Amino acid sequence: MEKLEKVGRHGREKLMPMFANRLLKNARHFGKWARRRHISCYRIYDWDLPEFPFVIDCYDLHIHLQEFETGYDMQPHLHALWLDEVKGIVGSVLNIQDKAIFCKWRPRHGNRAELSLAASASDRFVVTENGCRFWVDLSGKLDTGLFIDHRNTRSLVAKAAAGKRFLNLFAYTGSFTVYAAMAGAQSSLSVDLSHTYLDWARENMALNRIDPLPHQFLQVDILRWMDERSEMNHQFDVIMLDPPSFSNSKRMDRVLDIQADHVSLIQGCLSMLAPDGKLFFSTNLRRFRLDEKILSGCVLFEEITKQTIPEDCHRRAHRSWILTHRRG
Repeated sequence: MEKLEKVGRHGREKLMPMFANRLLKNARHFGKWARRRHISCYRIYDWDLPEFPFVIDCYDLHIHLQEFETGYDMQPHLHALWLDEVKGIVGSVLNIQDKAIFCKWRPRHGNRAELSLAASASDRFVVTENGCRFWVDLSGKLDTGLFIDHRNTRSLVAKAAAGKRFLNLFAYTGSFTVYAAMAGAQSSLSVDLSHTYLDWARENMALNRIDPLPHQFLQVDILRWMDERSEMNHQFDVIMLDPPSFSNSKRMDRVLDIQADHVSLIQGCLSMLAPDGKLFFSTNLRRFRLDEKILSGCVLFEEITKQTIPEDCHRRAHRSWILTHRRG
């Protein structure tokens, strides 16, 4: 964005064809790629060019366009003109109407102070991914209901959970649970603080015609729940732990900071993990460091980030590990 401001209006216009060409090339490639895989939600632009700090995702016939804060302050009227130009190119290249393009502002630190720039609202609609169906909503918060960058992770978890007892912590809208259930998980428990998201998860399960009896949902402060559950003997064969980087919700007893709290969270999961079970742990905190020194005494861990980043999400969106009990 700094480059755009320095070169002035005419310079910005000269850079627009470069952006349009990249977007067109990506859209053609990933459009074919997604159709072969029966995927209707995928990424077509991942901040490929430094002058255009956007992530652009296709959700069927809708576009979710996120602009990332770069630290450079563009004057509001110039930014508005520039964003209109960008939206115009996106609509023209992808043959998408303006009302189907939802623009969001993603600040540098966290996603609490978010601003939707979409001029119109839409109802939720259904997208497909690897035989699973999900409700998504592009008109509200930054998060749409389905994290595209975890597509590969969902497949890995589903494969591991077939015929097993599955625990989904910080379950959000239940996409991991849907995958696990569709793969034949024996049972599941999805835990989250948000009643709204758990209702959404139940709707995703119903959308896929999954028998609700073996699959339970629990609304609770997960940190407190894990402390209380530490003395119980209930075990799970596969656990998915995908917490937010930071949360200070008033409904929680204390602040969650994934860098400071990941060891206790992992240890809590291990107390519920069957002897031969697998714990999948993921975080989107870019500066995250796994405390291998403390964990190595009780657990074996393997980083699987490369396996879990989809081809269409070439910028590193998260880091992931598989953790298992250390024998002996």
